[in-house]
Amino acid sequence: MADKKDAAIETTEDGKIKLSKSTRLKVFNRHQYLQGSWNYERMQNGGWCYAMIPAIKALYKDPEDQKAALKRHLEFYNTHPYVSAPVIGVTLAMEEERANGAPIDDVAIQGVKVGMMGPLAGVGDPVFWYTVRPILGALGASLAMGGSIMGPILFFVLWNVIRLAFLWYTQEFGYNVGTSISQDLSGGLLGKVTEGASILGMFVIGALVERWVSISFTPVVSTIPQQEGAYIDWSTITGDADGIKEALTLYDQLGSAGLNEYKTTTLQDNLDSLIPGLCALGLTLLCCWLLKKKVSPITIILCLFAFGILGRLCGFM
Repeated sequence: MADKKDAAIETTEDGKIKLSKSTRLKVFNRHQYLQGSWNYERMQNGGWCYAMIPAIKALYKDPEDQKAALKRHLEFYNTHPYVSAPVIGVTLAMEEERANGAPIDDVAIQGVKVGMMGPLAGVGDPVFWYTVRPILGALGASLAMGGSIMGPILFFVLWNVIRLAFLWYTQEFGYNVGTSISQDLSGGLLGKVTEGASILGMFVIGALVERWVSISFTPVVSTIPQQEGAYIDWSTITGDADGIKEALTLYDQLGSAGLNEYKTTTLQDNLDSLIPGLCALGLTLLCCWLLKKKVSPITIILCLFAFGILGRLCGFM
């Protein structure tokens, strides 16, 4: 039942103290600022310790115990900011057990944190940065390109709903499961989740290449005269409303190729007839290869700018 004297904790039937939901919510809210004081020595330790303060104050009433708890949570810590939620949930459970007299020392708590943060860090990037965010970004961008204000609003709302829900429920999962969650980190389930998220993320990115990467080679390969009826005979088009209507009707039937008497085929037309989007795919794979070779992204961007400007000036793009 709830302890009326202190809403930060609850007292179970066997007399043990337990963190209240309101305290866990405070930890959840503070944990969103995990990287707020990121540093090169201990990385996310400041944000982690900041998130743990409500729980430490609730569990330990002796100022010396509070100082000791703060000190042990200022050790090195670094992982993906979203998948850190189950780690802090497990840590809350361990601190709760320690406050109830369990033989859990500083080394054990830090060992669980370090043991969990490594494997979970590999899950965060493929799930969030390579899968969820690109999908929502593509959805929002598609709506925005159509002139709808719902594009950025939808992206902002859905992303934060997913992010906050994941942070809260995985923190609660870690808190409820306790230390036993660390025993399954190297199991098959985590590996399957990581592999599946990576495959899905790469599939989404590959599908977006043809849509978002644009490159066109303009050199003319051939120019041949078209047969009568395959193009618009502009000499027969009058300048009144009927003539404009006739021209638009013919254009709808013949397409852009029907605007001129001669059909011009460019290098890009030939490439598209083989594999549409081949150049865009090749450019994307080249950038991936350069990144794998440790070439700076800034260098790649500047080279692409230079190549595009040179291609435009020389007339081959």
